[in-house]
Amino acid sequence: MTDEITPELFEHLVELAALELSVEEGEYLRRQLNNQLMAIHELQAIPLDPATPIASHGVPYTPETSAHIREDILKSYPDPAKLLEGAPDVQENYIVVPDIPHQSLK
Repeated sequence: MTDEITPELFEHLVELAALELSVEEGEYLRRQLNNQLMAIHELQAIPLDPATPIASHGVPYTPETSAHIREDILKSYPDPAKLLEGAPDVQENYIVVPDIPHQSLK
């Protein structure tokens, strides 16, 4: 069976993902991805009864065996100002999260 992810396709994917890989890292990762695809194809080749539910597994989750759903209970924190003291940047009682730098793709 030939590799589904050719070196050319892999280079295109690396460029789209903006990854910096050495030649050795790239080849290792490409081989691993092809191995994963081969395993998926092996699983797809297993004949299944059409009546088998899509997400079936060995342990059925019934109301009797599942944990009860907890009620949501609102509990106010006794000292919110103390929580905000640990934040690096706070404005008007809100934690300020820095912007994530973006790069435009070609």
